[in-house]
Parts: sequence; C-alpha cells; structure tokens
Amino acid sequence: MVLLVTLLAFEAMGVSTAMPRMVAELDGADLYAWPFLAFLAASVVATVLSGRFSDRRGPRPSLLVGPALFVAGLLVAGVAGDMPVLLLGRFLQGLGAGTQIVAVYVLIGLVYPERDRPAVFGLLSAAWVVPSLVGPALAGWLTEQLSWRWVFLGLAPFVLAGFLLLVPVLRALPPQRGEAPARPGLPLAALGASAGVVGLSWAAQHPTGALDLALGLAGLVVLVPSLRVLLPKGTLTARRGLPVTILARGLLAGSFFAAEAFIPLTLTSVHGYSALAAGIPLTLSALGWSGAAMWQSRKPDIPREKLVRWGFLLNAAGIAGVTLIAPAWGPAWATPALWALAGAGMGLAMSSLSVLTLAASTDADRGFNSSALQISDMLGSALLVGLGGVLVSALASAQAPTAAVIPFDLLMAAVSVVGAALTGPRCRATLEH
Repeated sequence: MVLLVTLLAFEAMGVSTAMPRMVAELDGADLYAWPFLAFLAASVVATVLSGRFSDRRGPRPSLLVGPALFVAGLLVAGVAGDMPVLLLGRFLQGLGAGTQIVAVYVLIGLVYPERDRPAVFGLLSAAWVVPSLVGPALAGWLTEQLSWRWVFLGLAPFVLAGFLLLVPVLRALPPQRGEAPARPGLPLAALGASAGVVGLSWAAQHPTGALDLALGLAGLVVLVPSLRVLLPKGTLTARRGLPVTILARGLLAGSFFAAEAFIPLTLTSVHGYSALAAGIPLTLSALGWSGAAMWQSRKPDIPREKLVRWGFLLNAAGIAGVTLIAPAWGPAWATPALWALAGAGMGLAMSSLSVLTLAASTDADRGFNSSALQISDMLGSALLVGLGGVLVSALASAQAPTAAVIPFDLLMAAVSVVGAALTGPRCRATLEH
C-alpha cells in the first residue's frame, strides 16, 4: 500500500513540473489546464464508484482494477502524440488513482484493528516525503535531459511491481458481499459532482470572461444537489459525528492547499526569490507533515478528536504567519519555519480524521464514507484554491499579488479556526456511532 501511494505521489509531483514542456511539444498551450481537469474529473467519478463497489464486494476488485487503469494511463500519456491522447491518458490515471485510494482506506479498515490505524495512516503520510523532496527535481531532470514522456513511462514498471506485491494479500482476503444500503442516484451524482468541480475549477482559472462565469455557475448548480447524495446526511450543516468529520477534511485540506498555492508566487514576485528557493517552504512543510503524522502514530492513547483540533490550530497559526510575508517588507526568511508548522498541523489532523472516519464506519458503509472523505478533500481544495485565483485577478496581479494575498491568507486562517471550533467534542460522537 505504501509503495502504491508513493508512486501516486511521484506522479502528482512530477506532472506539474513537466506540464509546460508537454503542452508546448503537443501544441496544447490553449488547453494547459485540461490535463489537470481531466485527472480531477475522472478521480471524482472513480472515487464514488469504487466506494460503492467496495461496500458490496470488498476492496479486492478495486485494488486489482485501480493500478491496472493507472498503468494504462501512464502508458497512454507517455506515448501521446497530441493533446487528445494526453487527455485520455490523464483521464485513465485519474480513474486508477481514485479507484485505488478509496480501496486502500477500505482495506485498512478491514485488516487493521482500530488501535493500529494511526500507525498505518502515519506511514501513508510518510509515503509523500520522498516524492515531495525529489519528485519535482527528478521530473525536471528527466524532462530536460531525456523527455517528459519518462515522467509517465518511468513510473509504470514500479506501479506494476506494487500491484504484484499486493496480489497475494488480496487473494488471502475472505470474499465479501456486503449488505450495503441502497443509495439511489449515486452514479448520476458522481457525474454531476465531476462536472461541477471541473466547471468551478475552470471558471476560477479564467475569472474574467462572461462565458467562463456562466460555466462556473452551472457547475455550482449541478454540484450542490450531487453533494447531498455523495456525502453523509448533515455534512454541509456540520452535524455531530461522522458528518462534521467529513466536513473537517474539506476545511483542513482546502485552507492549507489554498494558502500554499500562493506562497511560491509571493516569494518570487514580491521578494525576488528563484523558483528553487521559493519551493523550499513546501519541502519543509512535507517534512513537518510526515514528522507529525509519525508522532501521532506512536500516541494511540491520545483522543483523535483532540489531535484534529491541535492540527487545525497549528495550520491556522502557520497560515496567519505567512500573511506577514505578503508585503515587500515582510520577513520572507521565516516562511520555511511557518509553513513547516502548518504542515505539522496537517500531519496531526489528516491522519486523525481518517482514523475517526473508519471508526464510524461498518462493513456496509466503509467504502461510501471513505469516498466522501476524498470528495471533501478534492472539493475543499478546488473551491478555495479557485477563490484565491479570483481574488488575485480582482484585487491584484500575478506580478504584484500582495493586495490579494493578505486578505486571502487571513480568510484561510479563519477557515482553519472555524474547523477547530467545529471539531473536538463534535467529532467525539463519531466514536460512539
């Protein structure tokens, strides 16, 4: 499982680095965002359907199909001769990633006792460390010295190896035919959420055109009713127990990744940092995340809801701190330490929210709840990162983003504080479910 997650992380870190060269060679500059959107759209659909299938048949089928789809996507993208083929490859990668990540959560809930789950999720968090440290640099070297195609083709044998290591474990699992509750309209809601997230993401990246605005509004119209089907009842109103736990993941991931998205921009545009130097805070954040996740894995007696609240507060402190670097007079040198603090908050809270979700799940709804957790992650990040892009376009510019970054970071810190206020005792009811 750790190997598969590590390879997903390498792919995620490498594609962003190699994307400019890809679209330039394939004459796809006008479609620059679509390889990311194709992956996102497929991931949303696959996450929902994999959760549903795992509730009915167990994680085995999804863990057989997911890596196979991901490898197929790597191969298709690696040999792409034009943008449509690249988009097909990215779509297949998204299907594979969404299918297997939900099944991994279900497998953890099926195999590991509750007391051991913090350690397992700590290891999965640690799986992102090496890709975060060397992934962008390695992808850049491959792109410059060989070809961007090796960012995809070079991963395929390793994914296949991880798949082969997992097969004996899957064969040993008992067959499962769960009595999952009927969830009418789930496939249609998955398509609606996929279209809605893509529409909102596109509008956020192109906030000035009337047609783009209409696309964003249409995305919102189809997204809201879809979420009522895809998330536990009461999630959007922060109901105690499982619903507020699912909502907390969206608030946590959204506030962190939205603030992080504008740190390199601020350091390069306002403070004159090189791209390499501007990426150092993100690397230290990954180390803080992993270190905190490993620490919480060794403290199974600390209530998870307490760790969630601590994580939100550390995240809020880190985001509020980086607000100070937005002006030209700000202490840019403090950014690595501040963002490592926010990363530590993520390491405490993300793993703990996963543990709480599985604690509130049964064999009949473990897949649905794990799917809802991932949907909340993706949606929170997409919406809040998009909001930041709109503010930069409306209040400032990419060359001088200070006027937009200050209110946006303060808003993201407030979102994280709200998350801390909503969690704690309200999450405790999850364990009583």
